[in-house]
Amino acid sequence: MKVSVFIATSLDGFIARKNGDIDWLMSADNSEGAEDYGYKEFSDSVDCLVMGRNTLETVLRFPEWPYEGMRVIVLSNTIKDVPPRAVGKIELYSDSLQKLLNNLEHEGCKRLYIDGGITIQSFLAEGLITNLTITKIPILLGDGRPLFGNTEQEIKLRHVKTEVYSNGFVKSTYEI
Repeated sequence: MKVSVFIATSLDGFIARKNGDIDWLMSADNSEGAEDYGYKEFSDSVDCLVMGRNTLETVLRFPEWPYEGMRVIVLSNTIKDVPPRAVGKIELYSDSLQKLLNNLEHEGCKRLYIDGGITIQSFLAEGLITNLTITKIPILLGDGRPLFGNTEQEIKLRHVKTEVYSNGFVKSTYEI
């Protein structure tokens, strides 16, 4: 099973401001007819999205649910009940990541999408991510929530491809 990350960061490696705000990302390419940088093709290949509580809280502030038709599992040890706006849209999970992957693979999942800084860091720490696609946005935030943080050990990556867009976005894909 592929366990994939598809995410954008500021040029200095942040996925959100310290307070979790992603306003800089939402306005990064607001040109008419802006492309999706491969997101639709990627999301169409995904069987299930796994995110953390912080990412869910961010997504619940969006005007519309962005994952319609996609199975979404939220990792949380603190949320006991599905928030009203997410009823019928998410499943809560609080057991081990390896057990989650085993269960999903047994159910026939072929590709997981892992989203959210802490969640990505946790999957990386356990050696469970198979590939990363990171789009660098040409902005320096100076501070915020880092994508990777500190890793316990070095993680070797194999570059697969890089695409450069006219607006300065740079999307790179790596296998672990």
